Order: sequence, then C-alpha cells, then structure tokens
Amino acid sequence: MKRSTYRILTTHAGSLPRPSDLLALAKAEPRDQKRYSQRLTTAVKEIVDRQVDHGVDVIDDGEYGKADFVGYINERLSGFTPGGSGGPGFAMRDVARFPEFYDEFRRQHAQMGSVLSKMYPSLICTGPIKYVGHAVLQRDIANLKAALKDREPSGVFMPAISPENAEQAKANKYYKTDEEYSIALAEALNEEYRAIVEAGFLVQIDDPQLVTYYNRNPAKPVAECRKWARGRIEILNYSLRDIPEEKIRFHTCYSFDTFPRVGDMELKDMLDLILKIKAGAYSFEGANPRHEHEYELWQTTKLPHGKILMPGVVGISSIVVEHPDLVAQRLTRYAKLVGRENVIACSDCGFGTIADHAEVHPTVAWAKIDALVEGARRASKLLWRH
Repeated sequence: MKRSTYRILTTHAGSLPRPSDLLALAKAEPRDQKRYSQRLTTAVKEIVDRQVDHGVDVIDDGEYGKADFVGYINERLSGFTPGGSGGPGFAMRDVARFPEFYDEFRRQHAQMGSVLSKMYPSLICTGPIKYVGHAVLQRDIANLKAALKDREPSGVFMPAISPENAEQAKANKYYKTDEEYSIALAEALNEEYRAIVEAGFLVQIDDPQLVTYYNRNPAKPVAECRKWARGRIEILNYSLRDIPEEKIRFHTCYSFDTFPRVGDMELKDMLDLILKIKAGAYSFEGANPRHEHEYELWQTTKLPHGKILMPGVVGISSIVVEHPDLVAQRLTRYAKLVGRENVIACSDCGFGTIADHAEVHPTVAWAKIDALVEGARRASKLLWRH
C-alpha cells in the first residue's frame, strides 16, 4: 500500500456506475452468459482506463461483476436456503424523528422495495457454511488483471464484504450459537480475502453495518452498540488473521441516499474501536455535512504508526459537485493533524453500490471524481510547497 510521499494520492470507495448495456445483459432473463461474460471483460477494461485517465491513483474494477456490495456474497456461500423476513427495513432513529419524510420517500421510491429485496434476499442458514464462489471470484480477478496490462496505477484494490454484513438478514437455524455462526462466516470469507491478496491486489473490507447498527436499532444505547461492535471486530480480525495489515483497507459509512442522518452514530463513539481493526488504511465519511466536523477528533486521537487515513472528501448523498478548493481544504485539515504522507483522498462511499440504483447520476459521479482529483492536486501544492 503506497503512501502519499510526494503528493496526496487519490482513490474511491469501490463501486462505480455501470454501463447501461452491461446492466441490461446482467438483468436479462434468461441471461446470455456468453455475451454477459464477454461484455463484463470489456467493461472492466473500460472502467480501469477511465479511472486512470481521470487521474485516480488507487483503482479497482468498479465492482462490475457484482449485483451489489452485500448480496453478491449469497451466490458465493453454501448453507443457505430461502426464508426469513429479509431486508433491513425502516426501523431507524431517523424514521421516528422524521416520519413524514420517510412516508414521502417510500411513495417516491416504491422501486426501492424491489432493490432492497435483491440486496437483502430472505435466506436462512440451514447447513454448514462453505465458500463456493471461487470461479466467480477468479473471473473478477482475471478481468481486472487483463485490464491492467497496459496500465500502471499506484495501487489496485478489490472490495469484499465483512462477516457481519454478510450475516445481515440471514437467520441462523443450523449453528448452536450465534458465535459459531459468525465464526463460520468469517472462515468462509477468509478464503475470498486471501484470494484477492494472493492475486496481488489490496483487499478492501466493506463494513457499513459497524456504524449503521446504532441508527437501525433505536432501542439500544451507545454503550450497547459499542459492546456489539467489539464482538464484530473480534470476528472480523479473526477472518483477517493471516493477511498482512498493509494489504488491507477498511471502509465504513452510513448508507446511501439523501436522508436526514440525525440518527447516525457519531465517530467519537466508535473511532477507538475502528482503530483496533486489522487494517493498514481506514476509509470513512468526511464530506457528509453530518460528519465533516469530525476531522477535529484527530486533534486528540493519535493515528497508530504506519496507518493511513482515507477520508471521504466528496459525498454520495448529494448531487452537488464539490469545489476543488473545498476538497483541498478538507484534505489539508487531515494532513496537518496526522501527517500529509498518511492521507489518501477518497469518496464517502461507492457511486454504484447497487447495480441498478446509482447513488448519483453517472455524469455527476465523474464530476465528483474530477473534483476529488483536482482538490488533491491543489492540496498537494499547498502541502509540498516548501
């Protein structure tokens, strides 16, 4: 994992808008597997080229081979059968505070129900969990390697879901205890993590549940949510046990779409626990106006030696394209507190976490990426001017 030695490096949180023809092939029933596979290969080449051409330093495949950032794992694990309630629903602190807003949101986004049902299909664990996604994972690895043949980015990563997010909305009817269930998931996902690193890429662990758990469990106080998080972090670290920290990026966020966010857990209530995660770099929301002020926490929190911060400096919950000077201001704040070499510019979250539900329009997404890159350039000019 390269550091910002001579300038602020740039990256993003993983998912990028998919081309419409790839989406059409992916959603076709029945799917023409040959045509889809061929188009997926060329699409990954296109997105790699586009990231490099836009000036992004640490890139990925846009998660083009996945339907979404969580549900993709369902086809890669055995031991589950249809059933259960499914979906995270709308039991959030924000819903109690803004019921009228969420009623209107449901009406305006009726299609969100079908999107969430795909993202969180109702499954029950009824047998031993094993990782069976080797072929699909190797397809994605091969496509990314092929796309990199004539490109030399500063780094390449591939996202993978955390154990507790894989566990979400999947009731356990097989393992004797919840701990056994969690460990089984961690063991299975370890195979995916190791395969990504062995392929020569960084692995990014996507773990929004770590901080959204508080909002989605209104009856639980901060102390109880922290206790829950400690247990999940122990399981996550167990699943990462044989992978070098410098090969691991960790990402957490507060979910997508334009919500009020007053029910979000504050970073001050979770930061010490996040820094216990076995990773070399940490990605979190820093552009969302509900969380931008939290950079001040680094005035009193010491960044562990050798670690890197990847704060979000462009947001995905607003269509407003950030001014490059604002991006530069955000980056210089962090750089002055933790050291310029320890900061990499990132987005708050992915721009296409669900394949057919882009967080912002693709043209806006790329404008935000351009602002991120230009903002990093301007911050670098200020930070390395002497």
